[in-house]
Amino acid sequence: MSSWSRYITEFVSFLKIEKGLSSNSIIAYQNDVDKLAGYCTDKNINIKEVQYTHLKSFVTELYDVGLSARSQARIISGIKQFFSYLMLENLITHDPSILLEQPKLGRKLPEVLSIEEVDQLIGAVNLNSNEGSRNRAMLEVLYSCGLRVSELVNLKFTDLFYDEGFVRVIGKGNKERLVPLSKSVELEISTYQEKMRSKLDIKDGHENFIFLNRRGKQLTRVMVFIIIKDLAVKINLSKSISPHTFRHSFATHLIEGGANLRAIQEMLGHESIITTEIYTHLDQSFLKEAILSYHPRNSIE
Repeated sequence: MSSWSRYITEFVSFLKIEKGLSSNSIIAYQNDVDKLAGYCTDKNINIKEVQYTHLKSFVTELYDVGLSARSQARIISGIKQFFSYLMLENLITHDPSILLEQPKLGRKLPEVLSIEEVDQLIGAVNLNSNEGSRNRAMLEVLYSCGLRVSELVNLKFTDLFYDEGFVRVIGKGNKERLVPLSKSVELEISTYQEKMRSKLDIKDGHENFIFLNRRGKQLTRVMVFIIIKDLAVKINLSKSISPHTFRHSFATHLIEGGANLRAIQEMLGHESIITTEIYTHLDQSFLKEAILSYHPRNSIE
């Protein structure tokens, strides 16, 4: 058995016994290190002779064969774990991977609906159906308040403060935030209460939840997904959307309207402003129009 094979076998045992990683994670790490072992073996590089320059050349080769930045990042992570293990066990005297940098991963921009598409989706709700008023109220809350789907289905009547114009939202980590409540949302919830909710046989323990299914129980996240997917099909929407798309659209439309980024951060319940900054990806035509219309230099004739 070569030194590469022996050390990789010991590394796999370490991941399983000491780290307690899942089988899938262990297989992924092993496959990634095997790639490096194959590269070095072809070039007659012993495991104890590996230098940073060798690793850099290996990573460059991954790039040259068209491997995605995300796949490269995963392989580099595996290599770093491997050499960290070898150092821990005093099997090598220096870690050649310590200067190895991860490729920059572009943040995937979320799918965003136009204002017209939001109107079309809400307008596509069949108000003559038993659940129509609930579905319309649900969409209004998602879009007007920028809630996560888990926050929506857990919303209670005790969270609504109509007089003050706020809804209390319990977000990630049980953190509480207040989001402005529009008159349109108040109206849709009241209509839903009158037309559907008041006629339900509400089950014990579900009385305070705002959104219920036809059996009088708390609406599930899965059901919200299904409702939105069905509406997208109904209007022939080509975009792949989910409840979270309404949250993305809420933030994007506020930014396009000139809202303060810090205020949006508070309403979304983001810990960091960095998370909110992804919504500053405005449409190029919107940016161009804004600059041409409002930049002081463009008023000079």
